[in-house]
Amino acid sequence: MARVFLLSPARCDGQRARLLLNRRAEFDLARRVRSEGAPIGEVFSFLSGLYFRGKLAYAQSFGSWAGGPSPAYVITTDRGLVVPETLVRRRDVVAFSKVDIARGGARHRVPLNRDVERLAASLGPGDQVILLGSIATGKYADTLVAVFGERLLFPVDFVGRGDMSRGGLLLRQVRAQRELEYQPIAGAIRHGKRPPRLAPFAASV
Repeated sequence: MARVFLLSPARCDGQRARLLLNRRAEFDLARRVRSEGAPIGEVFSFLSGLYFRGKLAYAQSFGSWAGGPSPAYVITTDRGLVVPETLVRRRDVVAFSKVDIARGGARHRVPLNRDVERLAASLGPGDQVILLGSIATGKYADTLVAVFGERLLFPVDFVGRGDMSRGGLLLRQVRAQRELEYQPIAGAIRHGKRPPRLAPFAASV
């Protein structure tokens, strides 16, 4: 059974994005983004910090698709799904920042629909797709549910948590090598009471 993870994107118009895109920035990642490019997984981990780093580590630890192209895909604002190893340059990050996913425009929907339909067609009936991202709004979930139906799952423990809490939770699960419980997004309760704060990281391993 394949288990494929879809990772929601990092924000590309915030303070960390401005730092990365500064043409005078001399740290290694900024230099590579201006020249030969850097993997989108690394770039989004820098932009988002703990949350995307947790999603990427979790997908790499628990994703599986024997014979498939990749067990993990990053959702982008304007070019559908890409694998975490895809190289992006400064102009790509700038382009990402100019598309507002929340408004659901065609620049976001068309390439995303194209890629999720291709992905769905390549999976078997027993294979699973897990969204590591927000389900509280429809900006990702509605498009994905329309294609995958009940095969689209999400971690139950995401309900009620903020981004930082989700990132910390995912990294703890990777450290402990324990997968979270999943359930279908279709028909699920998408909002819930905030769960207790996570224990300090060292105490949870």
